[in-house]
Amino acid sequence: MKYNSKSPIAVVDSGVGGITVLRKLYKLMPNEDYIYFGDSANAPYGVKTKDEIRNLTVKACEALMERGAKAVVIACNTATSAAAAYLREKYPDFIFIGLEPALKPAALSGENPKVLVLATPLTLKEEKFDNLMAKFADRAEFIKLPAPELVRFIEGGNLDSEEEIAYLEKILSPYTDGRVDAVVLGCTHFPFARKCIQRILGEKVQFFEGSKGAANYCKLCLEEKGLLNSADREGSISFENSDENKIEISKKMFYYKG
Repeated sequence: MKYNSKSPIAVVDSGVGGITVLRKLYKLMPNEDYIYFGDSANAPYGVKTKDEIRNLTVKACEALMERGAKAVVIACNTATSAAAAYLREKYPDFIFIGLEPALKPAALSGENPKVLVLATPLTLKEEKFDNLMAKFADRAEFIKLPAPELVRFIEGGNLDSEEEIAYLEKILSPYTDGRVDAVVLGCTHFPFARKCIQRILGEKVQFFEGSKGAANYCKLCLEEKGLLNSADREGSISFENSDENKIEISKKMFYYKG
C-alpha cells in the first residue's frame, strides 16, 4: 500500500447513506480528494449477520487501500460495529475512522432527556451499543427504535416520498406526545429523513448524529500523520457503487439541499 498526503480519502458505506458523512468531510476538508464507495447491491447491511457485514466491509476497504487511499472512513454504524476493530488489528498503522451513534451529546443535551435512538436492528442489538448506552444511562432515558425500512426508502433516492412519510408516521406515532426531547440518528442514511421526522415529532426535538465527529477525527488523524493535503484547490470526488444505478443517485444526494 503506497499513499501520501495527495492520496484520496476513501469513504465506504452499505449504500448511499454515507453521503451524509462525505458531505461533512468535504465541508471540513474541501481540498482533499475523495472516493465514495456504496455497496447498494448488498444493502441493507442492518438485517445481515455480523460475519456477512464484516466480510463485505473488509473486502471494500482492502480494495480501496490497494488503490492507494490514505485513510478509510467506514461511514456506517453497522459496518463499524462489525468490522472496524478487525481492520484496525490487521492494519495497525492505517487510518480507519468509524461511526457510532451520538448517544453522549444527546444525553448531555438537557436534564435527564428522553432520547429516541433510531438505528438498524443489528446496531441496536450490538453489545458495543449497549455498553455505550450504559455509560450514560444515569443521564438520559434511551428508547431503542429499529427502523430498517427507512434505509430502503432512502436507498431509492426518493426522499420524502408518501411511502416513507407513512412509514415514519407509523413507527413514530407512540412518541408524538411531546415527551421526546432528542433523537439520535443512528444510521448514516437517516439524516436525509430528518426534516420529516422533525415535522412528526415537533420543532422542539433536538437531533444528533455521528458524522461531524467522524469528520473532525479524520482530520485530526491525518494531521498527526502528516497526511493532510496542502493543495490550494478544490478536491475531486469519485462516486462508485456495487450497483451502477446508484451512482447518479449518490451524486444527487451529495448536492441535496433539503
